[in-house]
Amino acid sequence: MNINYPAKYETGDIVFTCIGTALFGQISTASRCWSNHVGIIIGHNGEDYLVAESRVPLSTVTTLSRFIQRSAEQRYAIRRLQGGLSEEQKQLIVEQVPSRLHKLYHTGFKYDSSRQFCSKFVFDIYKEALCTPVGNIETFGQLLRSNPDAKLTFWKFWFLGTIPWERKTVTPASLWHYPNLDLIYDSRMQQRTPEDAL
Repeated sequence: MNINYPAKYETGDIVFTCIGTALFGQISTASRCWSNHVGIIIGHNGEDYLVAESRVPLSTVTTLSRFIQRSAEQRYAIRRLQGGLSEEQKQLIVEQVPSRLHKLYHTGFKYDSSRQFCSKFVFDIYKEALCTPVGNIETFGQLLRSNPDAKLTFWKFWFLGTIPWERKTVTPASLWHYPNLDLIYDSRMQQRTPEDAL
């Protein structure tokens, strides 16, 4: 029995959610974006869409319904590359996934690492499969110094005393704001709050 969703989704669609833990809340604050977690749809199992993601402790594949259930108030949104993907492009996306599964999560969000984190996982799949960067790589210095609301005390604590200002990272926010992704569905449109506009 198929799970009904308010829109039809496709392989390659990027799923945005909001994890409610303290760490992920600080990611939202630092990046000024409601979303702090992303995954990518890689198919359908006959009942539900399949989502590949990097999560603690290991990158894995789950169903879309389970992916959404972990989000605060089950908020989620779907964005798709403008013009959609051809069947060949979708296959190239899927082929990138197996070698990235079962990789340890990088809690320091270091882009130049063999470990994964959610936005790097999706960003690298698109970059390698389609030579398309669906976000921006930036340093922690660029991210935190440009945002007066960023809690530097938290990040100093998280990094054991010293923020790695020159460390490169890529955030869910940079994917969310990427201009060439079309919005397919946004559950927050049903019940908007002021922070949802971020």
